[in-house]
Amino acid sequence: MKYDYLVVGSGLYGAVFAQQAKAAGKSVLVIDKRPNIAGNVYTERVEGINVHKYGAHIFHTNLKEVWDYVTKFAEFNRFTNSPVANFKGELYSLPFNMYTFNQMWGVVTPEEAMEKIEEQRSEIKGEPKNLEEQAISLVGRDIYEKLIKGYTEKQWGRDCSELPSFIIKRLPVRLTFDNNYFNALYQGIPVGGYTKMVENMLDGIEVRLNVDYLENKDDLDKLADKVLFTGAIDAYFGYKLGNLEYRSVRFENELLDKPNFQGNAAVNYTDRETPWTRIIEHKWFEFGKDENGNDLPKTVISREYSSEWKPGDEPYYPVNDEKNGKLYEKYRELAKNEKNVIFGGRLGEYKYYDMDAVIASALEMCKKEFE
Repeated sequence: MKYDYLVVGSGLYGAVFAQQAKAAGKSVLVIDKRPNIAGNVYTERVEGINVHKYGAHIFHTNLKEVWDYVTKFAEFNRFTNSPVANFKGELYSLPFNMYTFNQMWGVVTPEEAMEKIEEQRSEIKGEPKNLEEQAISLVGRDIYEKLIKGYTEKQWGRDCSELPSFIIKRLPVRLTFDNNYFNALYQGIPVGGYTKMVENMLDGIEVRLNVDYLENKDDLDKLADKVLFTGAIDAYFGYKLGNLEYRSVRFENELLDKPNFQGNAAVNYTDRETPWTRIIEHKWFEFGKDENGNDLPKTVISREYSSEWKPGDEPYYPVNDEKNGKLYEKYRELAKNEKNVIFGGRLGEYKYYDMDAVIASALEMCKKEFE
């Protein structure tokens, strides 16, 4: 059988495209090299807990069109992301807000907090030359040293003084007691996990797992008139212009025979000495209960370690600096010559996308393609 579309990758971009193609009356085949659907939002059930296998995914958006779309395929709970920062045993609220400033300096009023920040920001004169100076110019030295420096250096594998300032153009400073990390109108976690949501998107669509597109490209291309490719754009072209750089993340998962490990979904470890960047306790994404509202007796935690990507690792987020941007533009030029191939998603477009932006981008592409 010949399909209208071959969709390479069953993550959010691929799943949205496949669902919209089917809705437009097109025939679709979805393939994925992993043994499971849902890409990096894949959730796996362990002891009644939906474990986010590829890192914490908290859905948040201000885009009504995107919210209306995803809620067709899942009911979302009212989870609000309120991470905690652990600096050598001192605990601070994130994002930076009045609780943080009270814990840091003992200040009580917004005026006192602002005075403290202003006083510390003033040490940077002129245009910040790197991330360190940029951060101090935004929030002052104390917050930089305790809550930004170590975490950022672990995440990027480089000293803050060597990182470009544009990585943190702004840091949210709230002079209120608001712990909601995302200032988004719509926020939550799909009840039953993301895998179930993607299953619903792909309902009635043929999916083949454990299929590596790039290894079987010639045969697979013959199956469809057009290809949607959501893998890495440089891999598609055999890295012939060189490797785009990514950061990768390694997870150490542990099932613990206790009901509560840290009392929060996410705790960031912001000192440089602790090797992991954060610990996720998955059960708190769904309030520690199963779908029948019963308390879960065990817990699953994941320690996250940030690392430089090398071929064979899972690429997580692109290193969007000037050098990589120029190389991506060259690959994009090559991509324009692939007449029947659409490149989409975080890896296909080499863009650090949030989930809602991936979905918005896919819906936009579908409008062009099917209308």
